[in-house]
Formats: sequence, C-alpha cells, structure tokens
Amino acid sequence: MGWLTPDLYYRDVFAIDLDSLRERGIRALLVDLDNTLLPRDTNVVTEAHRAWAKAAAEHGFGVCLVSNNWHERVKAVADELGFQLVPKAVKPLPFAFRKALGLLGAKRSEAAVVGDQVFTDIVGGNALGLLTVLVMPLSAADLPHTLLLRSLERRILAGRQPLP
Repeated sequence: MGWLTPDLYYRDVFAIDLDSLRERGIRALLVDLDNTLLPRDTNVVTEAHRAWAKAAAEHGFGVCLVSNNWHERVKAVADELGFQLVPKAVKPLPFAFRKALGLLGAKRSEAAVVGDQVFTDIVGGNALGLLTVLVMPLSAADLPHTLLLRSLERRILAGRQPLP
C-alpha cells in the first residue's frame, strides 16, 4: 500500500499548510489541475486561487501544473496564475514529473505533488520519492474510468480524514 498512500491529506489546496511544507524543505509544488485546483471542465480562476498562487510565491515555492489534460484551458489557467506547465502528463508515469522538476530547478527531495487522484498523482509522486499531498476532489463529475478508480480510492482511504 506504500505507493497508494499519500504523505498528507487535505480538504483542498487552500487548506494546505504552506509553512509546514517549507519547514520540510519543500520548495516546488507539482499541482494537478482538474478537480484539484479547479473543478473539472471549468477554467474560472477566482480571487481565492490568485491569493493561493500569491501565497505560494511569497513562501518561495515554484509551482508547475502537471496535468494529463492537454486542452487550451490548461495553458490559460497556468498563464493566469503564473505557473509553469506540463500538459499531456500521462500520470502516473514519471516523465512529466521529471520535466516539472527540471522547469522548477528542484530536486526530488524539494518537491511535493498535489493532486486529487491516488492512482495518478499519488502513485506517480510516490514512485519518484516525492512528498505526496492528496486533496479531496472538487467535483463529483469526472471521466468514467476515474469514477471507477474513485471506488477503489475510497477503500484505500477508509477511515482517513483530511487535515483541517
């Protein structure tokens, strides 16, 4: 179960304790987009998202969106928030995570993966030895194969509650 278990589990990205991550030596955040940062199939970046991006920068984090998505909205969101971008990531394979580390000039020990899916974000991050941060999905809407995997995720996370 090691590869399936996140290091940290939060309600959403806004609940992530950025100070705690810095204390752990993290300086790079590899963040998923769909149902992690924004609900799936939306591109509405709110003031709360802008404030979170600003707070991450003020804490000294480089941020890269690492998304399996490839549509124009992914680039638009990354540009709006001032984040680096690796689209078409094919997570959990390691290539996109490695590319994101290169874009941010970070070592594995300095990076955290933030995402809403155990079988893409958490498995991929754990396979490379990155700190993994799971957040609850922002929307129940998702692709059919993801909905199937969500039932397995519920078993993996049984009894585990997100940090406040």
